[in-house]
Amino acid sequence: MNNKSRSIFALGLLWSLLFSAVPLVSGQQKKPKKTRYNVLFIASDDLRPELGAYGTPLIQTPNIDRLAARSTRFDNAYAQYPVCNPSRTSLLTGRYPTQTGVMNNNDYFRRKFPDWVTLPQYFKNNGYATLRSGKIFHGGIDDEVSWTEGGEPVDPNITERGNPNFKPKTTANPDPDDEERAPVPSGSTKASNSDRIVVLDGDGEKHGDYRATTRAIAMLEKYRDKPFFLALGLVKPHSPPTAPKKFFDLYDLDKIPLPVDFRTTPKAPDGFPPISIPPRNADLFIGRESTPELAREMKRAYWASVSFVDAQVGRILEALEKNGLKDNTIVVFWGDHGYHLGEKGKWSKAYSMYEVGLRVPLLIAVPKEKPNASDRVVELIDLYATLADLCGLPPPPGIEGASLGPLLKKPEKKWDRVAYSVVDYRGIIGKSVRTSRWHYVEWADGKEGSMLFEHPQDKLELKNLATDPKYAPVIAEMKKLLAKIPK
Repeated sequence: MNNKSRSIFALGLLWSLLFSAVPLVSGQQKKPKKTRYNVLFIASDDLRPELGAYGTPLIQTPNIDRLAARSTRFDNAYAQYPVCNPSRTSLLTGRYPTQTGVMNNNDYFRRKFPDWVTLPQYFKNNGYATLRSGKIFHGGIDDEVSWTEGGEPVDPNITERGNPNFKPKTTANPDPDDEERAPVPSGSTKASNSDRIVVLDGDGEKHGDYRATTRAIAMLEKYRDKPFFLALGLVKPHSPPTAPKKFFDLYDLDKIPLPVDFRTTPKAPDGFPPISIPPRNADLFIGRESTPELAREMKRAYWASVSFVDAQVGRILEALEKNGLKDNTIVVFWGDHGYHLGEKGKWSKAYSMYEVGLRVPLLIAVPKEKPNASDRVVELIDLYATLADLCGLPPPPGIEGASLGPLLKKPEKKWDRVAYSVVDYRGIIGKSVRTSRWHYVEWADGKEGSMLFEHPQDKLELKNLATDPKYAPVIAEMKKLLAKIPK
């Protein structure tokens, strides 16, 4: 190498060293990639936010409480529909029921929208193994294309129910623990199959929720070295209330509390729209009257079912830790809608637009994020955008909802969003909007009645303010908000 070549080489080396040591100016800086977390997505069916972590001291939920201790707990999270299939379809497609058109437990969203990309499907399209065990979409209406493993074809016995031209076929492998596949006999005054209390042997090893958790643990171990989105759907505490005897034994029947607005039969209180409480229960005490004694027995069974769910949550979380996955896995625990346990005489979720019918538990645990609690109003529909954001995926196109990531960092952050819910009661559409202070509900645009409640002063929603003229300005504002529900 001659002197000139040496000089050029030295000069190039010097420039290389200088540029490697000097950071790029702000306009040229590359944003660090977000960690590609795994996702453990745990659903519980018909679960009220009645857990130790939510301030219910008598209920025994130690595993969920431990998860809450490392999560952001959302104290005002709401479902978009008070029935399973419409609520889950909304969450998993990122669209409101007014957009999906799914308003019952038989409709399948892909009939109208075959090209929509679901939450798990979006993760699958972005390189994740998507794994399903248990009830995530709905009994008989899974979305097979969304899953790498665990998906099932749609069951026409469910989706074609009510079609006079369809001849029902026997399901090849019916799941005896998927109670929603069995229709409730109309006009029955006796306790139906969903109305009984079921006591299981041992730890409940033969029950569907135990088996689903066992499958989920096997999937976790199988895919531990790949990015995964693992969904575990537990059907309890959905009716019939079911649990091993040891979980019933946790509760003293005499100490089980009843709601202050308990009634022996379902009926809207005076001053409330009659349509707000249908006269016949859909899940428990179907077509029959309860008593305080029977009500306490039923509520103890519901709590025992919740404790059984808690045990399964403990099993999957233990497996997560044993496989060294806790520090790179986001855990989400959610309920699909609220539930009445005797409030205003009602023992179900169906058609309820009350707080107790719409409010759900929601916990999000992100590795290295400190635990928090947020009282901001959020929706289940927000989970699609949230998980894509937390896992560093591109913003999903065409969906509603907002990422809750900012609230994980700063739970008291200013948050002006509201929660929308809808219901179709025999062709009459009910709409609900929940703000930080007000909960407003109307049926048929108010023609069938409306309700207004102020929170948190009236958290049990015992006084309907909609008939008081001095609240007319508030109702006018609520109507404006309802008009913004996407269609």
